[in-house]
Amino acid sequence: MIRYTPSNQLTLELFKQPFEHTLDMNNRWVKLAALVPWDALANIYAKSLNPTFGRFSVDIRMVIGALIVKHKMNLSDRDTVAIISENVYMQYFCGLKSFQSKAPFDASLFVDIRKRLGNEKFDAFNAEIIRRYQEVEKGKSPKHDQSPNENNSQSGTNSTKPNHGTLKVDASVADQYITHPTDLKLLNTCRQESERIIDALYLQGDFTKKPRTYRRVARKEYLELSKKRNIDTKQIRKAIGKQLRYLDRNIGTINTMLNVFEGKRFPLPKSDQHLFWVIQHIFSQQHEMYAQKKHTCEDRIVNLYQPYVRPIVRGKDKAKVEFGAKINISEVDGMVRLDHFSWDNFNEGGDVALQLERYRELYGYYPELFLADRIFLTRENRRILKEKQIRIVGKPLGRPPKEELNAYQKRKLKKERNQRNHVEAKFGQAKNGYRLNQIRAKRSDTSKSWISAILFIMNLEKLFKTAEKQMAFVFYFIFKGIRKLYNRIFCQKPDVNLILGYN
Repeated sequence: MIRYTPSNQLTLELFKQPFEHTLDMNNRWVKLAALVPWDALANIYAKSLNPTFGRFSVDIRMVIGALIVKHKMNLSDRDTVAIISENVYMQYFCGLKSFQSKAPFDASLFVDIRKRLGNEKFDAFNAEIIRRYQEVEKGKSPKHDQSPNENNSQSGTNSTKPNHGTLKVDASVADQYITHPTDLKLLNTCRQESERIIDALYLQGDFTKKPRTYRRVARKEYLELSKKRNIDTKQIRKAIGKQLRYLDRNIGTINTMLNVFEGKRFPLPKSDQHLFWVIQHIFSQQHEMYAQKKHTCEDRIVNLYQPYVRPIVRGKDKAKVEFGAKINISEVDGMVRLDHFSWDNFNEGGDVALQLERYRELYGYYPELFLADRIFLTRENRRILKEKQIRIVGKPLGRPPKEELNAYQKRKLKKERNQRNHVEAKFGQAKNGYRLNQIRAKRSDTSKSWISAILFIMNLEKLFKTAEKQMAFVFYFIFKGIRKLYNRIFCQKPDVNLILGYN
């Protein structure tokens, strides 16, 4: 059977609206709104605002709610504002008192929000979510006026508390959403931008003749090589040399044209000034590598518009070199925190002491078990873990022990080792589900906020699933108790001895 509604039978005037009815309490946004500690998150966000100067800000709940909607649904800034203005449940989640078709704020405000919220603010957000998670897991009512650190400090000193819990750590790269960098492609982009700057200067100055740039010839030579499938290294080197000479000529032309504006207002905006500064650095690096016939240099720039991105050698099968920020995270009971963020490569083994202290500050005690890769288990880190009486699961240093483990110890060791896969799974969830491998922010600080927001949403999802599971258990035990009571009253078997009259 086929069902179809013709286009001439569906008009906007005859469309029935459900707004006269109440909202569905089982909707996911309604349930999530009841779990989020809005007041605590608003207090954290308000610290980045001036309470006595400037116009009134957008409602803080709307800001935090829009960030959650954006990263939970993997939307762009414009799509996030559009979908909030179209969805009544999302408007309820963001704190609106009634439905409105008008956009809650302009999409460009997301850039300012990401500037205000760095890793520090999102880490404080995560601390509140972790505290809420512990309350939900234990079935307690929330108390939003107390932070985890305050709860820990009231119950006693940290030194008297025994170690408890499992800390899992790992590092990865959050790839920036940029084109795959090659030397030839990077030089061609710099050449095109230098030609645009020359055109802008020519329109503003009193020049009798426009400088020659050979842009048509340079573009033709680049396209002829880029269209080939099999390219020889000699052809690549020859093409790079040509692009370097074109770019060198354009840089000299720009400096000559800027001298004409001496004593006058500088003709280039700040964005083009920064771009020209980056172009000169790229030319210097590429010329050095070309002259010395090498492919590496210090602080190598791989993208003209995001010069802070560095190539990070990882040695993975899929991509041996990744381009983005390297992050080191810690995971406890499905909750993750960002411990180290850097655009340059670093040894994640040096963060163990910091991660242990951050664990103690949040929970009030050190972990009982530490799970990590070999790179984390250095001699110094093993000494620190031993001093704090933290057990590790890894290959011991020195010769293997003479006494072999029994079957129970082997099963327990294997089970504990497999728990380290949880933090690996968190990276997979972040990259496949929330696009941690496609960071689309254009600035260094906003990229950091973008990455921190993804980890915050993952913790929020864990909180939501745990709350759903707890409610399912509650309903299950209620149903089980009612069923037992019903069976006891109505389905109890008769006493045969009582019926026959025997005592």
